[in-house]
Amino acid sequence: MNNFISKIRTAFISLMRQKSRTFLTVIAVAIGIAALIIMISAGNGLKSMVLSELEVYGANVINVEVRVPGKSTTGSITGFATGISITTFTNKDVEIISNLPNVEAHYSYVTGQEIIKREGEAKSVMIFGYGGNAPSIEKINIEKGRFYSVEEEESISSVIILGSGIKDFLFGDGNAINEKVYIKNMSFKVVGVLKKSGANYGFDMDSIVYIPTLTLQKKILGTDYVMGLSVKVKDPEKINETKEDIIYLLRDRHNIDDPIEDDFEAMTIDEAKSMIDTVLSAITFLLTVVAAISLLVGGVGITNIMYVSVAERKFEVGLRRSIGAKKNDILWQFLIEAGILTFLGGVFGVIIGLGVSYLIYYVAVSFGINWSYSISLLSIISALVFSVGVGIFFGVYPAKKAANTDPINALRKD
Repeated sequence: MNNFISKIRTAFISLMRQKSRTFLTVIAVAIGIAALIIMISAGNGLKSMVLSELEVYGANVINVEVRVPGKSTTGSITGFATGISITTFTNKDVEIISNLPNVEAHYSYVTGQEIIKREGEAKSVMIFGYGGNAPSIEKINIEKGRFYSVEEEESISSVIILGSGIKDFLFGDGNAINEKVYIKNMSFKVVGVLKKSGANYGFDMDSIVYIPTLTLQKKILGTDYVMGLSVKVKDPEKINETKEDIIYLLRDRHNIDDPIEDDFEAMTIDEAKSMIDTVLSAITFLLTVVAAISLLVGGVGITNIMYVSVAERKFEVGLRRSIGAKKNDILWQFLIEAGILTFLGGVFGVIIGLGVSYLIYYVAVSFGINWSYSISLLSIISALVFSVGVGIFFGVYPAKKAANTDPINALRKD
């Protein structure tokens, strides 16, 4: 034990003789480890953010959304982004699905964008057309007032719920409930105001408004189709069976024989969570691998630095060998130096990585994004072990070269 401590002490003394080189090597390793920590933390934060957005739904919910026929889900998103609109999922489809025996509640949804006005104030807003049953299927946080009813939706009532930011813009600190706002020169009665919630689903939820689906369709958009439908089932044990019933029904109504031509996609919330978790885990893994590769590249630099150190200390090695040091002593001496370099780099890298990860978390939260600061102790320990492992692995060759130095040649003067 004393011999090992002596080797560590000697290694520190040797490293301190080349302070600049040691510092730069430690920094290079620290950057690689910091990148590793940041990638892991960012991946965990992103996964937590996305999955938490699905927590507004219960496990007994099926979501049906339109998609571009013949495209994957990703292809559909690209299609919508380029202006493709699917008009085949109609109100009649929604009505027939709602009559399935295991359906307890449902709501369909559409979106639009219009100018909302009040007393000279005007602002462009995203309008969510949600059915009156929405609060019984997903969590909608009302701060003041109420959500509109199914009866108000069916009667195509001009009622509206304001996001907190829109309420503040139009009414300031004043009361908004039962007041009127205007969209396309039509008056809408404010029945509710949402709690401040920040960003969700890629939208600033404080800058949106809700109106009944049928009201948005008939009075503003002039359509009879929807973007999607959320269904709450009575018996969760039969949720997959109900999903298959919905798929069969829609294929029959839309005259679809080949599943690849589906113009819709049905998925349970548990399936959505599993798919998202798999995708985000894969992304996190790939980002971590990229960061690890950068650390391995740094390991090549360690080999070069240790090789130069061996060449510079050839006389020292020869002297130690001539007074009785064994090859194994010299080998371990240089391996310990490589290990110390990478361990110090790992420690500083972890500190930097945790600091930057917290900064990302702080900025995200300040912008209202539901981000989490998540990095496990196991990840930190793994990063440190990996760092030291890289140092030892890439330090083996120069350490062996030092150990095999001929003491006579090393001590010979030119």
